[in-house]
Parts: sequence; structure tokens; C-alpha cells
Amino acid sequence: MLTTLAVAGYRSLLELIVPLATLNIVTGPNGSGKSNLYRALRLLAETARGELIPSLAREGGLQSTLWAGPERFSRGMLAGEQPVEGTVRKGPVSLRLGFAGESLGYAIDLGLPIPGSSQFQRDPIIKRECIWSGPMLRPSALLVDRQGAALRTRDAEGEWAPVAQPLASFDSMMTEFSDPKSAPEMIAVREQIRSWRFYDHFRTDTDAPARRPQIGTHTPVLSNDGADLAAALQTIREIGNPVALDAAIEDAFPGSRIEVENHDGHFEVTMRQHGLLRPLKARELSDGTLRYLLLVAALLTPRPPSLLVLNEPETSLHPDLLPALARLIADASTRSQVIVVSHSTRLIAALERENGSQSIVLEKQLGATRIVDVDDLDIPAWKWSAR
Repeated sequence: MLTTLAVAGYRSLLELIVPLATLNIVTGPNGSGKSNLYRALRLLAETARGELIPSLAREGGLQSTLWAGPERFSRGMLAGEQPVEGTVRKGPVSLRLGFAGESLGYAIDLGLPIPGSSQFQRDPIIKRECIWSGPMLRPSALLVDRQGAALRTRDAEGEWAPVAQPLASFDSMMTEFSDPKSAPEMIAVREQIRSWRFYDHFRTDTDAPARRPQIGTHTPVLSNDGADLAAALQTIREIGNPVALDAAIEDAFPGSRIEVENHDGHFEVTMRQHGLLRPLKARELSDGTLRYLLLVAALLTPRPPSLLVLNEPETSLHPDLLPALARLIADASTRSQVIVVSHSTRLIAALERENGSQSIVLEKQLGATRIVDVDDLDIPAWKWSAR
């Protein structure tokens, strides 16, 4: 389980250290930085898939994603006694992402490219990557260390051993080096990150893939767009928890039942409702009903991830469905660590009643995102690696 999430220099996240529990509810007013925290977490996940640099490029490059305010706020600025203005920069321009878990931690530091003849001026440079043991980065706890193109690991005696092959400035060590003998921790962290799962705004419009029959194969993990909904539901029924599936439908739609029809290998979701003489096909379901089914398939996965992140799952759902959704999310948190980004007061209130939950309320101060009413003692100790 992750205990700490850290982001520095990304959009409104000047320096945000977030303590994590089993079930985390991220909330706050519009513009407080909820989406930025969600996107930063997704960027962190991209490191293990080799997609971090392309993802930043799609956001406009590092220059477009960096914190746009001053490097530091003076006491006078924070007190409103002085205008907010830039100062002489003391530290390097950087975007830093990291997390700490119960056993291992990881951090990456990205900087601006060196001006030159290359056309890839939107590509940031990976300056530093570290993997360490324990809750906080310390020199003695460092297990894998990348500085620029140089990578080193610990040998059997605990001494540093350099890796001969240099790393490209745009390649993470997470995807370019894999040696279970010299760096088993890297493989462990990479596979942990790759298991993270994100669900964000399923399509439920008339042409949504989930409304159409799709070729059915065993689907223990629902895709990000929900196109394989029918196969995912049938997989839950055959090798997952069919009792929980039926209970989740009954909880939200009393007297209803979900079935999956097989048309020559193409699967289609249908829903039987009390009082109707025929089942409703997926294309006939309301947006809210279809979205709830997508969330059921995501939350009852037979292959639960180490971390499950839901961004505004309440979108298009009728308020009466939110208590049932909260129970589903709470149940999922017994198998995975869960982060829910939401501004639905009803969903938040229901989740806050669950054991092991914590609310992370965000607000902005002078454009920078901060956690509301949190004691300094509740913020985990965190240290970024120096370049």
C-alpha cells in the first residue's frame, strides 16, 4: 500500500505531500487542483509504461505543465502584505513525482532540455530517478540510483555497482533496465506501478462502445473506455464473484438482473427489469444506468489492482444511486487501495463513514494547491533527491 504521494512543480501543485490511507477521498471546490493531482498520479504511472515523456508532450511540453508562479512565496506574500512577484531562482527548474510505500519508494525528477539543434525541444530531460527502501529517501536506504545517463545498483555486499549501458535522456530506468539479480527492487516497483488502474469519464453516449456488441474473450480487467463491458461482466460471473455482481445490481435497481447474450461470439449486455416482458439491450439503457454497470465491472474485477483510482465516478449518476456506489467502492477498498476524486457531497459523506477512509480536502492559496486543515505532524516526512 502507498503511504505517501508527492508532487512538486506540476501545474498548481507547487509542493504537495499527500498522506494516503486504504480509501482516500480527494475533494475541494472547482479549480482547487483535484484534476491536477489526478493527472500527476497518472503521469507517475506512465513511467513504468514508457509513456511519461509522450504524455507530457501531449500536454504541451514541460514548459506548459510547470508551476507558473514564483519559486517561493515570502511571508509577506502569504500574508497579503506584498504583491506576488518573481525572485531570483535559487534551484533548478524541475517537475518531480514520487511515492513511498510500506517497503519501497520511487521518485523521478524532470528538467528542461538543453538548448541546441534538436527539434525535440518539448521533451523534458530525466535528471534523476531513485528507488529506496522504507518510508523516506535516505542515502543509506537508496537501492537504485539514476543520475543523468548513469545508472547504478547495489551489489550483494551493498556496494554501488555501475550499469555499463547509459540511459537516454528521455527513457526511464523503469523500462530500460531489468535485472532480477542486480535490481529486483526495480522489477517489484515497476510491476506494482503497472498494476495501477485508472477510470475516468466512461463514454455513455449513443455511440459509446459499451452499447454495441463486442467480440467476447475472458476479460478480468475492464478497459479504460469500457468497450469490453459485456465480456468483463461475464468474466465476473464465471470466474469472479457472481453473488456480489447480482447484489450490486439489486442494490441499485431492485428486481433487476444483468445478463450477457452471446451472438456468434459477440457479447451484448442486457438488463431484465421487474414488470417488463423483455430485457433491455445496452443501447436502450440510460446514461446513468450504463455508467453504473461500467463501475460495477471495474470495481468487482477478479484481478484487483494494488491501486484503483476513480475520477468523478458520480458523473451522470442519479443521486439515489450514490449510496449503492459508495458501498461498491468501500467493498473494493478491501482488495485494493482506492483513491476517489469527487465533488459529490452525498458520495463523499457515504464514503467518509467507511472504516479506513480519509478525506483529502484541497484548496488554493495564491494559485498553489494545499491540503485544508491538516496538521504538519500528519504530513509524512519526505525528501527529494538532489541532482
